[in-house]
Amino acid sequence: MILSLDHVAIAVPDLESALRRFVDDLGLTLEGTQDVPSAQTSTAFLPVSGTRIELVHPLQGQGPIATWLDKHGGGLHHICFRTDDVDGDMARLKSRGYRFTTDQPFAGAHGSRVAFVHPRSAGGVLIELAQHGEPDQ
Repeated sequence: MILSLDHVAIAVPDLESALRRFVDDLGLTLEGTQDVPSAQTSTAFLPVSGTRIELVHPLQGQGPIATWLDKHGGGLHHICFRTDDVDGDMARLKSRGYRFTTDQPFAGAHGSRVAFVHPRSAGGVLIELAQHGEPDQ
Protein backbone atom coordinates (compact mmCIF):
# COMPACT_ATOMS: atom_id res chain seq x y z
CA MET A 1 0.00 0.00 0.00
CA ILE A 2 1.28 3.46 -0.82
CA LEU A 3 2.09 5.28 2.42
CA SER A 4 3.51 8.71 1.57
CA LEU A 5 5.55 10.83 -0.79
CA ASP A 6 9.12 9.60 -0.41
CA HIS A 7 11.02 12.04 -2.63
CA VAL A 8 11.09 14.18 -5.73
CA ALA A 9 14.04 13.45 -8.01
CA ILE A 10 15.79 16.05 -10.12
CA ALA A 11 18.19 14.95 -12.85
CA VAL A 12 21.29 17.13 -12.87
CA PRO A 13 24.10 17.24 -15.44
CA ASP A 14 26.57 18.62 -12.84
CA LEU A 15 26.09 17.30 -9.31
CA GLU A 16 28.54 19.70 -7.64
CA SER A 17 26.90 22.74 -9.23
CA ALA A 18 23.45 21.49 -8.25
CA LEU A 19 24.61 20.92 -4.66
CA ARG A 20 25.92 24.49 -4.48
CA ARG A 21 22.55 25.75 -5.72
CA PHE A 22 20.42 23.71 -3.31
CA VAL A 23 22.71 23.85 -0.25
CA ASP A 24 24.58 27.16 -0.49
CA ASP A 25 21.98 29.26 -2.32
CA LEU A 26 18.67 27.76 -1.12
CA GLY A 27 19.93 26.75 2.32
CA LEU A 28 18.88 23.10 2.26
CA THR A 29 20.85 20.54 4.27
CA LEU A 30 22.83 17.83 2.53
CA GLU A 31 21.91 14.55 4.23
CA GLY A 32 24.46 12.59 2.23
CA THR A 33 25.35 11.12 -1.11
CA GLN A 34 25.32 7.58 -2.40
CA ASP A 35 26.31 5.82 -5.59
CA VAL A 36 23.56 3.41 -6.67
CA PRO A 37 25.21 1.02 -9.14
CA SER A 38 21.92 -0.82 -9.92
CA ALA A 39 20.48 2.48 -11.21
CA GLN A 40 23.83 3.79 -12.52
CA THR A 41 23.41 7.00 -10.51
CA SER A 42 25.22 9.18 -8.03
CA THR A 43 22.55 10.59 -5.74
CA ALA A 44 22.48 13.41 -3.19
CA PHE A 45 19.76 13.60 -0.53
CA LEU A 46 18.31 16.86 0.75
CA PRO A 47 15.60 16.49 3.44
CA VAL A 48 12.69 18.93 3.30
CA SER A 49 9.92 18.71 5.93
CA GLY A 50 9.01 15.02 5.93
CA THR A 51 10.22 14.23 2.42
CA ARG A 52 13.37 14.91 0.42
CA ILE A 53 14.75 16.19 -2.80
CA GLU A 54 17.07 13.73 -4.53
CA LEU A 55 19.55 15.01 -7.04
CA VAL A 56 20.37 12.22 -9.50
CA HIS A 57 23.42 12.27 -11.72
CA PRO A 58 24.76 9.59 -14.10
CA LEU A 59 27.30 7.33 -12.45
CA GLN A 60 30.43 7.42 -14.64
CA GLY A 61 28.42 9.30 -17.31
CA GLN A 62 26.36 6.25 -18.23
CA GLY A 63 22.92 4.71 -17.72
CA PRO A 64 19.32 5.84 -17.97
CA ILE A 65 19.89 9.23 -16.31
CA ALA A 66 22.63 10.03 -18.86
CA THR A 67 20.25 9.12 -21.67
CA TRP A 68 17.48 11.19 -20.09
CA LEU A 69 19.77 14.21 -19.65
CA ASP A 70 20.90 13.96 -23.29
CA LYS A 71 17.28 14.00 -24.41
CA HIS A 72 15.70 16.44 -21.91
CA GLY A 73 18.46 18.32 -20.10
CA GLY A 74 18.32 18.78 -16.33
CA GLY A 75 15.06 19.03 -14.46
CA LEU A 76 12.32 17.11 -12.70
CA HIS A 77 12.88 13.40 -13.36
CA HIS A 78 10.39 11.47 -11.21
CA ILE A 79 8.31 11.36 -8.07
CA CYS A 80 8.61 8.52 -5.61
CA PHE A 81 6.00 7.08 -3.29
CA ARG A 82 6.92 5.04 -0.22
CA THR A 83 5.17 1.67 -0.06
CA ASP A 84 5.06 -1.14 2.46
CA ASP A 85 4.66 -3.78 -0.29
CA VAL A 86 6.35 -2.98 -3.59
CA ASP A 87 5.56 -6.45 -4.99
CA GLY A 88 1.88 -6.18 -4.09
CA ASP A 89 1.62 -2.65 -5.49
CA MET A 90 3.29 -3.76 -8.72
CA ALA A 91 0.85 -6.64 -9.09
CA ARG A 92 -2.15 -4.42 -8.32
CA LEU A 93 -1.08 -1.73 -10.77
CA LYS A 94 -0.21 -4.27 -13.48
CA SER A 95 -3.72 -5.71 -13.11
CA ARG A 96 -5.03 -2.20 -13.84
CA GLY A 97 -2.98 -1.93 -17.03
CA TYR A 98 0.09 -0.07 -15.78
CA ARG A 99 3.45 -0.98 -17.28
CA PHE A 100 6.75 -0.96 -15.42
CA THR A 101 10.28 -0.32 -16.65
CA THR A 102 11.41 -3.70 -15.21
CA ASP A 103 9.64 -6.97 -14.49
CA GLN A 104 10.74 -7.09 -10.85
CA PRO A 105 11.76 -4.57 -8.17
CA PHE A 106 15.49 -3.93 -7.88
CA ALA A 107 17.92 -2.49 -5.33
CA GLY A 108 17.65 1.26 -4.73
CA ALA A 109 19.29 3.74 -2.37
CA HIS A 110 19.18 3.23 1.41
CA GLY A 111 18.70 -0.53 1.07
CA SER A 112 15.30 -0.07 -0.57
CA ARG A 113 13.58 -2.17 -3.21
CA VAL A 114 12.21 -0.03 -6.02
CA ALA A 115 10.13 -0.25 -9.19
CA PHE A 116 9.31 2.41 -11.77
CA VAL A 117 5.92 2.83 -13.42
CA HIS A 118 6.53 3.63 -17.09
CA PRO A 119 5.52 7.23 -17.85
CA ARG A 120 3.53 6.15 -20.93
CA SER A 121 1.07 4.38 -18.63
CA ALA A 122 0.99 7.15 -16.00
CA GLY A 123 0.05 10.28 -17.89
CA GLY A 124 3.64 11.13 -18.80
CA VAL A 125 4.97 11.00 -15.20
CA LEU A 126 7.73 8.59 -14.21
CA ILE A 127 6.63 7.19 -10.82
CA GLU A 128 8.90 5.25 -8.50
CA LEU A 129 7.63 2.95 -5.76
CA ALA A 130 10.12 2.39 -2.92
CA GLN A 131 9.92 -0.10 -0.09
CA HIS A 132 12.51 0.65 2.56
CA GLY A 133 14.12 -2.07 4.62
CA GLU A 134 13.93 -0.07 7.85
CA PRO A 135 10.76 1.70 9.04
CA ASP A 136 12.65 4.92 9.85
CA GLN A 137 14.41 5.29 6.48
